[in-house]
Amino acid sequence: MDFDDYESLPTGNVGIHMTAGAVAGIMEHCVMFPVDSVKTRMQSLAPSPEAAYRSIREGLVKMVSSEGIMRPLGGVSAVVIGAGPAHALYFSAYEKIKSTFPSDNSLQIHATNAAAGCGATLLHDAIMVPADFVKQRMQMYNSPYRSCFECMSKLYRAEGVGAFYRSYTTQLAMNIPFHAIHIVTYEKCQKWLNPDRQYNPGVHMTAGAAAGAVAAACTTPLDMCKTLLNTQETSTLAQVQESRIVGIMSALRTIYIMNGITGFFKGLQARVLYQMPGTAISWSIYELFKHYMVQKQNESMAQHYDSELVKDRVIRDTGNESETAIKFSIDSEKSMRLSLGATTNKTVERLRSLHMPSSLTANCAAADDNWLGK
Repeated sequence: MDFDDYESLPTGNVGIHMTAGAVAGIMEHCVMFPVDSVKTRMQSLAPSPEAAYRSIREGLVKMVSSEGIMRPLGGVSAVVIGAGPAHALYFSAYEKIKSTFPSDNSLQIHATNAAAGCGATLLHDAIMVPADFVKQRMQMYNSPYRSCFECMSKLYRAEGVGAFYRSYTTQLAMNIPFHAIHIVTYEKCQKWLNPDRQYNPGVHMTAGAAAGAVAAACTTPLDMCKTLLNTQETSTLAQVQESRIVGIMSALRTIYIMNGITGFFKGLQARVLYQMPGTAISWSIYELFKHYMVQKQNESMAQHYDSELVKDRVIRDTGNESETAIKFSIDSEKSMRLSLGATTNKTVERLRSLHMPSSLTANCAAADDNWLGK
């Protein structure tokens, strides 16, 4: 399968993007959710002694031993509900923007990829911000909520619908550069490691992990702000003598007052280790699904072309290598030998009406000229 076949098919099929994106997003968040739970607690500005963790391993061990084996998964249902539609919109918008603005040089390619990541983020965050809000309230130490539904209903009654979007501007401020860096790094790694853009699971996983790690490290300070705005820790509010922290500037000021410059990088290790396998899983599943759908559509198209052309007597199947035949490649592993039928003067017109590959119509055109010359 060549580059154009692999890259052009999905851009015209929104359903493929949305389905692949939804599956990839759910898998990414669910598999790495326990690490995300530890990260949320490690970002606490005034943690309880029982929830002060020095490493991800220590955090997971303490959570399981003192709060039960299912505690690291508290709030996962909110992510499942939000990640599916959020990532479906993200990947479909990403592919659509990339295909709408073609690029002729490396600078334009990077600009288009960054713009695709930023535009897709706007749709993604509109759904994921409320899901993250509920998820992080459930992940807090001694969280009073037993289920995501209980958490949503109590928070809505106590703080109103605006609370669910309290961190929206902060999350956009974090995710727009995050996804711009993420997409540019992923595409750059693909160019280095897979210049022909063939389906390569190892490359997709490596490129995804590298992209996630770089983007996560660069945006950790803003992730700290998002966590603070979502959790509204009681102990932190008491120490800064505030009833509520609202807005990114207030969050930045509070973090600096509580922990200084180092406070902006709390949970850095956990965030990077969460994003690396998470983005590797997400891109691997997305590219796998895309590759599978391309193959299925190619096979379907080949069967359609074969039946239509044979029915119209434009071509006929042949196994005889000595006959004048056209070799029509379906993919890298399959090929069909087609010879000209009785009405060869109609071959090119009929193939073009079916939108056959240009290489095949060119071969048929040469055969038509030969037939007419006779």
